[in-house]
Amino acid sequence: MFYRPEDGHGLPHNPFNAIITPRPIGWISTRDANGINNLAPYSFFNGVAYTPPQVMFASTGTKSDQNGTKDSLANIEATGVFCVNIVGHMHRDAMNASSASLPKHIDEFEHAGLNPVECETIPCARIDGAPAALECKLTQIVTLPGEANRVVFGGVTGVHLHDDHIVDGKFDVTSFRPLARLGYRDYSVVKDLFSLSRPDD
Repeated sequence: MFYRPEDGHGLPHNPFNAIITPRPIGWISTRDANGINNLAPYSFFNGVAYTPPQVMFASTGTKSDQNGTKDSLANIEATGVFCVNIVGHMHRDAMNASSASLPKHIDEFEHAGLNPVECETIPCARIDGAPAALECKLTQIVTLPGEANRVVFGGVTGVHLHDDHIVDGKFDVTSFRPLARLGYRDYSVVKDLFSLSRPDD
């Protein structure tokens, strides 16, 4: 089949997110100007540069108690920092709980039963026990076409790796099975690996 997005797809469910899969999940923790922690998963997330290390995530949609945006973006605009927590299979239910659209004064760490710990380089909390976490300082926010579509870019100022997942000098993702977002309400985990040598190796 072929369709133009402006004409609609004619299917019972939008296939767009199912086409772009699997997607890593950035579990973004922020803190508002009053010191309230916030936590939310974003599957429009990725690393974008090695040197210096940089990441991005995209926020789409709004909340009724925020001015045309969501809590994560509002907090980052106010403080200039955020933390990306990596989601392992063991945290799937807590990640899902933190995706609820809650009033902005509610702490999602508490709501999802997670322990916050302070970051080292930024005034923000990260998830205690996360396989990895990237402390980030905001570099820019880009506004995209459409309602409330914005991309947040951050430079990584600190990296946490859980010691249990460092095996033979490598960060072993199979030891925590990172969660990947698929289409609709579907997820997957990374547990099987294979390697390919590049032509220039």
